[in-house]
Amino acid sequence: MTRLALLRHGHTAWNRAGRIQGRSDISLDDQAKAELARYRLPTPWDRAELWSSPLTRASETARLVAGREPATSAALVEMNWGDWEGQRGEDLIADANTGYRHIEDWSWEFRPPNGESPADIRRRLVPWLSSLTGDNVAVCHIGIMRVILALAWGWEFTGPAPFRIKRNRLYVVDLEQMRPEAEPVRLIPREAGS
Repeated sequence: MTRLALLRHGHTAWNRAGRIQGRSDISLDDQAKAELARYRLPTPWDRAELWSSPLTRASETARLVAGREPATSAALVEMNWGDWEGQRGEDLIADANTGYRHIEDWSWEFRPPNGESPADIRRRLVPWLSSLTGDNVAVCHIGIMRVILALAWGWEFTGPAPFRIKRNRLYVVDLEQMRPEAEPVRLIPREAGS
């Protein structure tokens, strides 16, 4: 069986400010580092192949929860938000002239100006997904997770998503069946002194 457990990186200052990070390489904030240091991957995911996006916020998260260095893949880099990167989503949605839309209205072809669409992300992810064997954990970004979970759930980026991505949880997909596990798996607290 080949499985992939997806974990979203911890908070950054840009997350907390509601700014779109995309490819900007923003580190975890101190609060996120302290919080993540209190958690670890549960069994059997603590022994799985560990992957992360090459962006700092993802690789820092991987090291903190796994206690080891992840392999990185460019396939896991966040969606390119083009001209909207660094801006706040709520400001973009308030201006009807921007073309920004809520995710329920995207479709696979929704593209920020000079950015990439979910379909573009799918094209770069499929070869990487096909290369995996055994159990894998990928620490990545919400855009990457949305595409993989959309494939697993059969969601077309129209209407409400059948999943909700929260932090400190593993979203497991059986890659052989391209089927999700219904419930995410929580990270577990570290024992004192470990």
